[in-house]
Amino acid sequence: MKETTTVIGGKSYRTVSLNTVIVGSGAAGFNAALRLHSLGVTDCAIVTEGVKMGTSRNTGSDKQTYYKMNLCADYPDSPRSMAEDFFRGKCVDGDTAYVEAALSIPCFLNLCELGVPFPVNRFGEYIGYKTDHDPRARATSAGPLTSKLMTECLEAEAERVGVKIYDKMQIISVLKDGDRVAGVLALNKIAAGEEDRLVLFRATNVIIATGGPAGIYADSVYPIGHAGSSGIAFEAGVLGKNLTEWQYGLASIAPRWNVSGTYMQVLPRFVSVDSEGKEYEFLAEYFDEVGDCLSKIFKKGYEWPFDCRKAIDGSSIIDLLVYREKVLLGRRVYLDFRRNPYGYDELPYDTLTEEAREYLEKAGACFGNPLERLLHMNEPAYDLYLSKGVDLRTEMLEIALCAQHNNGGLSTDLWWQTNVPGLYAAGEVAGTHGVYRPGGSALNAGQVGSMRAAQHIARFGAGERTDEARFAAIAEAAVATHAELCEKMLSGGDTLKIYSDRATKRMSEVGGAIRNSEKLGSALAEIKEIFDNFGSYVRVATPARLYEAYRLRDALISQMTYLSAMKYYVEAGGKSRGSAIYTSKVGNTPAKLGDLFRFELDSGEFDEVVEEVSYTDGLSATVRPVRPLPGDSGFFENVWRRYREDKNVY
Repeated sequence: MKETTTVIGGKSYRTVSLNTVIVGSGAAGFNAALRLHSLGVTDCAIVTEGVKMGTSRNTGSDKQTYYKMNLCADYPDSPRSMAEDFFRGKCVDGDTAYVEAALSIPCFLNLCELGVPFPVNRFGEYIGYKTDHDPRARATSAGPLTSKLMTECLEAEAERVGVKIYDKMQIISVLKDGDRVAGVLALNKIAAGEEDRLVLFRATNVIIATGGPAGIYADSVYPIGHAGSSGIAFEAGVLGKNLTEWQYGLASIAPRWNVSGTYMQVLPRFVSVDSEGKEYEFLAEYFDEVGDCLSKIFKKGYEWPFDCRKAIDGSSIIDLLVYREKVLLGRRVYLDFRRNPYGYDELPYDTLTEEAREYLEKAGACFGNPLERLLHMNEPAYDLYLSKGVDLRTEMLEIALCAQHNNGGLSTDLWWQTNVPGLYAAGEVAGTHGVYRPGGSALNAGQVGSMRAAQHIARFGAGERTDEARFAAIAEAAVATHAELCEKMLSGGDTLKIYSDRATKRMSEVGGAIRNSEKLGSALAEIKEIFDNFGSYVRVATPARLYEAYRLRDALISQMTYLSAMKYYVEAGGKSRGSAIYTSKVGNTPAKLGDLFRFELDSGEFDEVVEEVSYTDGLSATVRPVRPLPGDSGFFENVWRRYREDKNVY
């Protein structure tokens, strides 16, 4: 690793030359750096907008889940069985599913060795529980902040082994030498002036580990400050995969946090408030029977993600009603833990479903108001909001139907390398999931993917970097483009919020959990118009805000790519599936909601294909068959012989 300068247009730009740049400082990014170090590739560094930023470190849920192969006696398991369950999630490539299953145990145990406190029983077993889409109780948890604990333990180990970190650096362009990656261009967020605003990284390999494109939605449970950087990858020619597939769910807005688990099981009151301050207990207005309403609220605790299959007469009707109040009626929506629903002093527990009633009876929670039940069942859930400045004893909690996780992302092979040689993707930014995924599988996927990328780089990625003169020629166009763009954005006024709000609100209204099939095209055109005139439209008042403008630029590229995927899916005959409803003129609709949410369920015709979108090829989309599950694991002697030769990395 060395630092020099590259002269472009008579100006000198700080240049860092190294083997591998890891973009992002979450659980996947730190693990990638550690795996590279363990394999002898120490000429690497993490480049990040902020070490303490990101979803891994700043998000969680009632009981944040880590999904891995079962390690307790009650549920016999195998990589094949786990891979088959992943594969059944629809639109899943079999080879990456198999890898995520096979490496789940070594990756999980690595975290345990680093100090993540996953619980064991007195015999040393890692006991599990069932999560959504999980047949074998493979889930475990270290509490509501599991991913934060993971990141902190990985960071501590990275510090111990001496991983180099370039902090406050925002990647704004991927540089290529022909088809292959050659490095990245970064915006120095704490630059003293124009002379050190842009920084070049010359690298043989780049691992993008920046999480999902959180910045594309207004209604989002991603932590503030996490935006993602999928846009620069699309701009570099990386294919998007399964971009139609997201996970949405109810979450508080301030702070951004999933209201899953106990928050629903204590049966809070749902309230909306109009512009004049009038309150509406809108669930009571919709449901004819108290027991039906309360039972569906309870079920939202463990059926938290919005699921269109549960939207007609299941728990996801709750999500639709919240969406109607907020988006269609323009009201603010709240959870009220201070009073029982329907004005009851004592809830009629005998009207609940047997499942809900027995659960609350076993918990000893058939009493009082929602807050008292919450304190009894899960006091840390109350403390969590209190630590973030919200006292559920005295105030209501504002919520919305929010984007929570992208099941799609950048398309990769079974070594997590994209179609751009030398450019890898790990963590949520990599689209290895399909329509459905077991809860917590994302944390596993990030650890497995970063490990695989490191293994492939150690085997094949030690080649020579682009020579300095050629690199300067490659970097010249990108540096000139972005230096000019920065000057335009600093030329007066401040319009950033106007265009950011306009773009993200449009995305939430048209391309969120409820997708208006007829408006996808107009939304795409509107976003494209902002992007095409970005240098003319977007202004920031100070250089310190340039990074926010670049976040918007990245989000716009992602929005165009994602909206194109949704538009193509509908035009190809795709219907509602997973966590998204595509409204239509035919099909079913929940009672009393008329045509607002009329939709047709997908019948499975797209289950065994993957949709891929190219931003650089005119936002074109194609479909291909899923890669199948691997067959026989192999004869031991043959596997061993090849392992002695190259560790079976090929």
